[in-house]
Amino acid sequence: MATFKKFEEIEVWQKARKLTKRIYAFSRSGEFAKDFGLKDQIRRASVSIMSNIAEGHDRSGTGEFVQFLATAKGSAAEVRSQLYVALDQEYMDENAFAEVFGLATETANMIGGLMNYLRHSGIRGSKYKPE
Repeated sequence: MATFKKFEEIEVWQKARKLTKRIYAFSRSGEFAKDFGLKDQIRRASVSIMSNIAEGHDRSGTGEFVQFLATAKGSAAEVRSQLYVALDQEYMDENAFAEVFGLATETANMIGGLMNYLRHSGIRGSKYKPE
């Protein structure tokens, strides 16, 4: 696995950004746009994925990064759960649901893979490197 200097270089952050873009796109129209509670919650959850990956990376410690990744993974589960609500309320059709749900699942799986890698890599993070 390649190292990354900036969180923007992390493939799973890029995937989370794509997911967030899709969430915003489909939640801004139709009946979904009128459901302020669900719209706000699913948007916050998707933004949380990106934000926790970025914040964890910039903490510079591998243990802290893994902890923030765990929170990001939880937010991805929250998005998936909220997508079921959107489907059940007929805010999206089966095809849109499948696309975005797949993207959220792929994001969660990638986060899990990065967590696993970091836990077993022996990398401690840049804050542990001598000056």
